[in-house]
Formats: sequence, structure tokens, C-alpha cells
Amino acid sequence: MILTRHLVITGRVQGVWYRESMRQEAERLGVAGWVRNRRDGSVEAMLQGEEAAVEALIAWAWQGPPAAEVSDIRIAEGHGGYTGFHKLATE
Repeated sequence: MILTRHLVITGRVQGVWYRESMRQEAERLGVAGWVRNRRDGSVEAMLQGEEAAVEALIAWAWQGPPAAEVSDIRIAEGHGGYTGFHKLATE
């Protein structure tokens, strides 16, 4: 089953290689979508792929790269169709 999930990750998640680390992990897991910084200091991501892969990337997101300190992740149903995993410009 293909899942699409929208995430907003808060905590110390900017300036710690969070986006690039997520991109690498998404590619490893075969998850499509995107990740970007938000002006409020959070990171936003759209994940799409097989249920187990999306769930694994969400589990990874709670930890993030070594310098990150994740305080919360808001998860909602996502939408759209994606190929590859991309870092987008800050919004």
C-alpha cells in the first residue's frame, strides 16, 4: 500500500544537516517526496512510498542526524504524486 504523509518537524532541526540527511535516508528507503526549511524554524516534508518505508522514515525523523534535537512531529495525510526525493527552497 502506498502512503503519503505530510510532516512538520520542530526542535533544533535547521542548521544541523537535517534536510540532506533526510534526503539520503529517503533515497535509501525508496521514499519519494520533498523536504524544506520553514521560516518559523521548523522543517516540512512530504513522504510517499510503501507503508513500511514511509513508517521507517518517520521513525528516523524522530531522531534525525546527530546534531538534531527533535521536539515534535505533526503528521497528517499528504497528497500528490512524487518521483525522487528533493530538497526545496525555504518557505
